[in-house]
Amino acid sequence: MTELTPAQRRAFRAQAHHLHPVVSVAGNGLTPAVLKEIDNALQAHELIKIRVYGEDRSQRDAILNTVCSQLGAASVQHIGKTLVVWRGKMQIEEGARAPSDRPKPAPAKAKSAKALSARRGIASLNGTSAAKKPRWFPAPSKPSPRGSGS
Repeated sequence: MTELTPAQRRAFRAQAHHLHPVVSVAGNGLTPAVLKEIDNALQAHELIKIRVYGEDRSQRDAILNTVCSQLGAASVQHIGKTLVVWRGKMQIEEGARAPSDRPKPAPAKAKSAKALSARRGIASLNGTSAAKKPRWFPAPSKPSPRGSGS
């Protein structure tokens, strides 16, 4: 089980404040399938919230200790029925590919002059920054066609 310094724990609590629980432990308790889901969530997110449905606080403490000891995680917070757990990213095995190892998409092709002029206006081809100069003062209003007198 990993130990955190008080400063790290405070920082992780602040980060976890806006998170929603990603795993729920219900009536069957902490089964191997639930442990596998917690492991997958920790691998994907590092910092997760776990919702434990149960009235006994000592049972929730036992679940937290089991998760931390079996998965090599650190306990960040236990408040009510919500547990916050952190584990740093683990090294991926040689056979599996990391998400960062995915092939990069091909670079986009250069736009033609016609496409650029249609999108940005003719001014972009001439090197000026805008097609029209901005109006800083309102345009003078035109007189109404009805006239003012007769």
